Amino acid sequence: MTDDTNRKGSEEARRQAKGLAEDARQAGQQAYDTVKDEAGHQAEEAQSRIASEAGDVAQALRKAAEASRDGSPQERTFGQIADALADASEGFNRKDLGELVSDANHFARRNPIAFLGGAVLLGFAAARFAKASSHRSGHEDFDRRSGTPTAAPAPAPAPTTAPASPAAPAGTPRTGGNS
Repeated sequence: MTDDTNRKGSEEARRQAKGLAEDARQAGQQAYDTVKDEAGHQAEEAQSRIASEAGDVAQALRKAAEASRDGSPQERTFGQIADALADASEGFNRKDLGELVSDANHFARRNPIAFLGGAVLLGFAAARFAKASSHRSGHEDFDRRSGTPTAAPAPAPAPTTAPASPAAPAGTPRTGGNS
């Protein structure tokens, strides 16, 4: 009878282990789905910000082209770059992240020099965006290490002038007391 009891106990333990393994698998899948959804949301936000920044840079280049002499090489170059950035900005808004990565891979293989130049421009645009985002309006600033607000420095007090004292004649020693 002990063999039968041991067998039933073993089967019950296997069933419980399978149940626990299934629960763990489902919990892992849920965690994965949550992280994947959040990463997708963050990627969409970043994609939108990049598209907006590319549009802003394109607009600035168009203004620079307009300010250049008509027909000059600078005007044509700025205009072409502005058009390309505007097209890229629209592409960022229309495509999902997977399509953008695939397009970037294909473009980099076909045009490595242009891809590297674009990466440099994108780096400058990202730095500009980061710099613009870091400026705070108003008089309050933040301590970068602790993240706590700090008050703006108080203005320096106005210089005061001491009452004029009679100058000692040349060649006489100055003393600390009044005489």
